[in-house]
Amino acid sequence: MKNLFRFTRGKAKFYFDKITDERIKQHLLQALPFWAASAITGLIAVLYTRIFALAEHGAAYLFHISHWLIFLITPVCFLVSVWLVKQFAPYARGSGIPQVIASIELSNPRHNHLVSKLLSIRIIVIKIISSSIMALGGGITGREGPTIQIAGSVFRRINAALPEWWPKISKRNMVMTGAAAGLAAAFNTPLGGIVFAMEELTKTHISFYKTAIFSAVIIAGLTAQSFLGPYLYLGYPDVKNLSVFVFLGVMLVGLLAGIVSSVFCKLILRLMRWKASIRSGWKTIVYVLACSLVVAALIYFSGDEAMNSGKDLMSRVLFTSDKQVSWYMPIVRLLGSLITFCSGAAGGVFAPALSTGAGIGAVISGWMSLSASNTNLLILAGMVAFLTGVTRSPFTSAILVLEMTDGHHIIFFLMLSALIANLVSHFIDKHSLYDHLKHQYLKEISLEEKKAKQVIA
Repeated sequence: MKNLFRFTRGKAKFYFDKITDERIKQHLLQALPFWAASAITGLIAVLYTRIFALAEHGAAYLFHISHWLIFLITPVCFLVSVWLVKQFAPYARGSGIPQVIASIELSNPRHNHLVSKLLSIRIIVIKIISSSIMALGGGITGREGPTIQIAGSVFRRINAALPEWWPKISKRNMVMTGAAAGLAAAFNTPLGGIVFAMEELTKTHISFYKTAIFSAVIIAGLTAQSFLGPYLYLGYPDVKNLSVFVFLGVMLVGLLAGIVSSVFCKLILRLMRWKASIRSGWKTIVYVLACSLVVAALIYFSGDEAMNSGKDLMSRVLFTSDKQVSWYMPIVRLLGSLITFCSGAAGGVFAPALSTGAGIGAVISGWMSLSASNTNLLILAGMVAFLTGVTRSPFTSAILVLEMTDGHHIIFFLMLSALIANLVSHFIDKHSLYDHLKHQYLKEISLEEKKAKQVIA
């Protein structure tokens, strides 16, 4: 296999040497790694989507066989999922987006060797297995954040595999482009991937890597679509014949979802700080078991819409006449997502955040006795607002939901809810959840590096 790889690289060098125009050769050589990594990202995203969907269906099937099974399955899945992460890839825990942001900061000559802790082949494998097992146990988690870390790992590995004679490519731009491609492949939202890269991952002007990021998003998205079809993540909700005063409901949803999402982030950080004080192995096992039993109880008493990513809940309230959501369901999903995320397993908060926001919008609409189309708008506004409160990326949140539902004509309502949620969130905490977690990962890596140097000394 090694000889074959060397032969292939030698052949590639021979053919590229034939190209006389140095500028064309340079651009082509720099573009090829992005294209290859994007295609691989799309394939892995498709595989991950199908595995994760099977796990979610399995959880629902087992729950319907006997509700009591949840108290057996959930603890086992939580323990296995957390053990895999702790044993084989500690930095695969949680969402994956803070790890990618931290990797971008570490992508410099001085710290580049540390990026392998956050982005690697091992991370990809453990991320997929751990989060899927968590989904099988009914954990309130998503695959979208993990897909971003997976994509960043793919792009970094491709960059590291380039031969010495290949034109150098910025490691930072490679990781950023990978993250954008990952989001595009996870949600089938190319614009969302591009905006995410600009708004969340970097302050650098897009002109420095616009061609790479556009082509990567297109290739990753087309690869995913070739297997999954040109689907929308959610569908086409009816948002026609809106009331003149529906913007008041949108503002209320943005305000409430912004407050609740900010409190949600604060609770995550506090629980994670408390968890960090747990040192002994048996206490960690007790903690994970306690988390799993709380999640199992929430699912048992609230029904199957309390489990997993919440896509079923979003689909029901948006596409059926049954738009009723119990007042406690957003709280249940919020608590379930909080506990699942802080358990130490792999899994994201993107989809759970969207479903919690959808629940908030549906509950407020029920209180206001709105029509079906107005209710749908409030549900979408709640999704945007809650996700904004978590990520502090209002434009990414609005564009994502817009692309998920083809709701271009309601973009101003979505942006209104996003900006209100963003403003409210800044009053509660100036930094996003991802910013806090990024600093935590950087601190952990720094401490590990110091310990390693002390051992060598």
